[in-house]
Amino acid sequence: MKFGVVIFPGSNCDQDMIYTLRNGMGQQVEELWHKDKDLKGCDFIVLPGGFSYGDYLRSGAIARFSPIMEKVIEHANAGGYLLGVCNGFQILCEAHLVPGALLHNTSHKFICKNVFIKAETNDSLITAEIPLTKALKIPIAHGEGRFYADADTLKKMNANKQILFRYCDENGKLTDEANPNGSFENIAGVCNEGRNVFGMMPHPERASDPLLSNTDGQFIFRSLLSAVGV
Repeated sequence: MKFGVVIFPGSNCDQDMIYTLRNGMGQQVEELWHKDKDLKGCDFIVLPGGFSYGDYLRSGAIARFSPIMEKVIEHANAGGYLLGVCNGFQILCEAHLVPGALLHNTSHKFICKNVFIKAETNDSLITAEIPLTKALKIPIAHGEGRFYADADTLKKMNANKQILFRYCDENGKLTDEANPNGSFENIAGVCNEGRNVFGMMPHPERASDPLLSNTDGQFIFRSLLSAVGV
C-alpha cells in the first residue's frame, strides 16, 4: 500500500500524517504538492488538516480547485481510497465526494481539545476492526466542524451505514454534552455510497504515538491496513 499525502498552502497536519503512516505504521508515503498533476502511483490518498489557502471563502472551497484535485477526484470516482481529516474532510464536502457540509461550530469559536468518538459500523475500511462499544479519545482542532445534511440525506446515510463515527462521552454514550460543535446526530465522520471515500473531523494522526500518551488513533490506521491485507 502506497499512501499519498496532499500538501496545500496552509496545510499544517501533513507532516503529522506522514510521520504516523511512515514511522508509526511502516507504510510507504509520497508527498504530493497541490500543483502536482499526477498521484505518483499512490493507492490511498490522504487530504490532511490545516487551513488550506487560509480558509478564505469557506474552509476547503479554494483547495477543492487545486490542480491535483482533478486527479484526486478521478481516483475516487474510479474506486480509489481517499481519506480527508479535518480540513481534508471540508475539502471532500466542497468537492461533493461525500454528502453534507461542515458549518461553523455552534459556539462560533475554534475548539482544540480531546473528544471521544465511537464507530457506528464495521462496514467500512477505516472502522472494520474497531469494537463498536469502544470510545476512542481523539483530538479535534477546528472552527467549522458542525456536520450538516438535510433530513432526506441523513435518512439515506443512516440506511446505507454511511455514518462512520459519532461524538460520544468516555463511556460511549451519545449525548448533547459530548457533541463539541453541534453536528447533526453527533456525526464526526462519514463515507460515500461507494465506501471508498472517508471524511472525519477528529485527528487520528495526533493520537497514534506513545510519546503523546494516546494511541487510540491507531485503531483507525490498523483497521484500514488490516482491511486491505497489509
